Amino acid sequence: MTIRVLLADDQTLLRSAFRVLVDSEPDMKVVGEAADGAEAVALARAEKADVVLMDIRMPGTDGLAATRMISADPELAGVRVVMLTTFEVDEYVVQSLRAGASGFLGKGAEPEELLNAIRIAAAGEALLSPVATKGLIATFLAQGGSAGEGPDAAAYSQRLAALTVREREVLVLVAGGHSNDEIAERLVVSPLTVKTHVNRAMAKLGARDRAQLVVIAYESGLVRPRVE
Repeated sequence: MTIRVLLADDQTLLRSAFRVLVDSEPDMKVVGEAADGAEAVALARAEKADVVLMDIRMPGTDGLAATRMISADPELAGVRVVMLTTFEVDEYVVQSLRAGASGFLGKGAEPEELLNAIRIAAAGEALLSPVATKGLIATFLAQGGSAGEGPDAAAYSQRLAALTVREREVLVLVAGGHSNDEIAERLVVSPLTVKTHVNRAMAKLGARDRAQLVVIAYESGLVRPRVE
């Protein structure tokens, strides 16, 4: 299956570079380019994109607003958004994940990292390595976020009651930035079993993907950030 990629960035030169890179891969192709968020949403719908590489800062409708629109549209439920940031972690990372992005990638990433990110997002996984998760937590704290005091904390806390003991245990490990294989090793179960628990937790908590699980884990107060 060919992964249909949409590029959303107000820098024409950067979009051109991304297009050349993506179109060089046999399993993916660029189906459109957008210079602002509103255009990105329209093209995502018109071109049936699988993955949108979305710049956060764009004139007019920015990447955050566009991601919220995509996440809220039932017709675009299968679209995955990867936020492009100037730095690996910036002040908008938490908002990006809350808005429904599947993860984020620094604009200075290596070509293979970008291509891998597209494939990961298309597969429904999240772009949250342990390093990225630590950065996310640091950003959450820097913004004044407190565990259990997010805008949806009360709702998330109620939903947490529906999780089984094992699902909560898995969620805590996901929030720590551990992969399914690492969690499986810790809990002495198969990676497939871990994936099942993760998927069930996502369904019960109303999370689009693994990335949002991390935000929920902290905003609900299930996991408490440690300031080092």
